[in-house]
Amino acid sequence: MAFVLSRIARRAHHTAANLTKAQIQPGSKLPSIALKDLEGNASVKLAETTGKNIIVGVPGAFTPVCNDQVPGYIANFDKFKAKGIDGIYVVSVNDSFVIKAWKEKLAANGTPVKFISDDHGDFVSEIGLAFDATAALGGIRAKRFSLVTDSGKVTKVVVEDAPSKVTITAAEEVLKSL
Repeated sequence: MAFVLSRIARRAHHTAANLTKAQIQPGSKLPSIALKDLEGNASVKLAETTGKNIIVGVPGAFTPVCNDQVPGYIANFDKFKAKGIDGIYVVSVNDSFVIKAWKEKLAANGTPVKFISDDHGDFVSEIGLAFDATAALGGIRAKRFSLVTDSGKVTKVVVEDAPSKVTITAAEEVLKSL
């Protein structure tokens, strides 16, 4: 019992500390945190990506607003490529099994957009883009954001004022800004 309580206390402290991190800014390097692929392997390090990429942060897989936002990135992938984007990564604080099922729902015929799991919220917390969504979603979640990166270095940061809205992080708006 003491072990369980100790672990809960450590996790609560970790969570509280990470909610106070400053938001990542253009010019910053992405943190070298391993995120999980669709098979649950901690093998994706966004800091090691090459070329120009877009990282789309969403509060939760299968949530209605996220289900409406992400298909825009899937449908417009070729338009992003034409503007020099090499890859698009969708990041959510969900386990890799949920992320995999969500990708299969949104892109049953496949997509080059990569879906990755930040299952404990370590990545979004480290870049200052986490918020406490305990009341609605059960814990720490990603703010709704898009980052444009060039070989792991942030060149543009766009964050919605409210996670329940999609305006400036809509695929069409991000495309216009490139």
